[in-house]
Amino acid sequence: MADPQLVVDDLHVRFPTTRGLVEAVNGVSFTLEKGQMLGIVGESGSGKSVTAKTLMNLLPRTAEVDGSITFEGQDVRDLAQRKQKHFWGVKMTMVFQDPMTSLNPVKKCGEQIAETLRYHMGDDNSTALEKAVDLLEQVGIPEPAKRVNQYPHELSGGLRQRVVIAMALACEPSLLIADEPTTAVDVTVQKRLLDLLDRLRQERGMSMVLITHDLGVARGRCDDVAVMYGGRLVERAPTEVLFSDSRHPYTEALLRTIPRIEQPSHTRLEPIEGRPPELINPPEQCAFAPRCRHAQAACLEGIPENSGLPGMREFACFYPSNTERGDEAMAANIAAGQTVTGLTIAQPAEGGS
Repeated sequence: MADPQLVVDDLHVRFPTTRGLVEAVNGVSFTLEKGQMLGIVGESGSGKSVTAKTLMNLLPRTAEVDGSITFEGQDVRDLAQRKQKHFWGVKMTMVFQDPMTSLNPVKKCGEQIAETLRYHMGDDNSTALEKAVDLLEQVGIPEPAKRVNQYPHELSGGLRQRVVIAMALACEPSLLIADEPTTAVDVTVQKRLLDLLDRLRQERGMSMVLITHDLGVARGRCDDVAVMYGGRLVERAPTEVLFSDSRHPYTEALLRTIPRIEQPSHTRLEPIEGRPPELINPPEQCAFAPRCRHAQAACLEGIPENSGLPGMREFACFYPSNTERGDEAMAANIAAGQTVTGLTIAQPAEGGS
C-alpha cells in the first residue's frame, strides 16, 4: 500500500483562558488515502472544526499545538512556521459552513474568485475572470457570466455556497476539507450540494474530509467515518462497518438518536442524557463515562487507548460493544458489583449479592 496522503499523529490543540487550558483536541491521530473521503462526526464542541482549522493553519496565535501533520510528505506545521502561503488554497483548501461569513459582502462574486487565482496562480485579471465564469458553470450556477458581476446578497444561500465551493476549487487542490458545508441550506439544496462535491471530488481525483453532525450525510457519502468526543477520536471504521457493528458506546448512542422509518408513528427520539465534558483541565478518565449506560469502575480510573487495526478499524473503550472481551469483562464487573451510573460507583453491600 502506498503511503497515505495525510497523516495526523497525536495532535493536541490547547487554548489558554483565564480559567485554564482548554484541551480542544487531545491526542487525535488518523490517516487519509489519496482519493478517499473521510467523514468526521460528533456533537458540537467535540473538536471537529478545531482539527480542520489546525490542518488549514487558521488557529489564533495563542493556540498551543503539539503533534505532527504530514501531507504528501511535507510537514504542515513546518510550512506554517515558514509562512508558505501558497500551500493552503492550492494543495489543501476548505469550505466553511456559512457562506455569508466566507464571502466579502462588498465585492462581486467573480472578483472574489479571480482574486484567488491572481494571488495563488499568478493569472492576469482577464484570465482570472474567464476562469471564474468557467468555475461557476462547473459548480452548476445558472447564467455564470451574469453571476460574476453580482454581490453575495443578490444570491440565494445555495448559490452562495456554490460560489464558495468554486473559490475552494479554483486552484485545483488535492485535498478539500468541508466543514458543515450544508448547515445553512434546506434539505433539497443540501442533497444537490453534496452530490456536486462528490462529483467534483471524483472528477478531479481529490481527497476529502467531510465534517458533519448529520450521520445520514456521512453514511451516504463517506468511505470511512471517524467519531470524535471530548477532543478525542473514539472510533473509526469503514462506513458500513461502523453503522452495522459499532464498538464504542458513544457511537451507539449517536445511532440511537436517528429516527428510523420502520419505527411506529410518533416514536420518541432517544437523546443522549447528560452534558458534553468540560474541556478545561479534564480528569484522567474516559470522557464519555458520565453519560455512558455501560460504564464500569475502570472507566473512571484512566483513559482508554485505541484498540483494533490502525488505519482500518479503531476504537477507544475499555468495554467495547459486540466483542467477547467487552462482554465478558462487563459481565464480570457487574457480577462483582463494580458498575457505574453516571459518576457513582455502586459497590455490593456486605453479605449481599
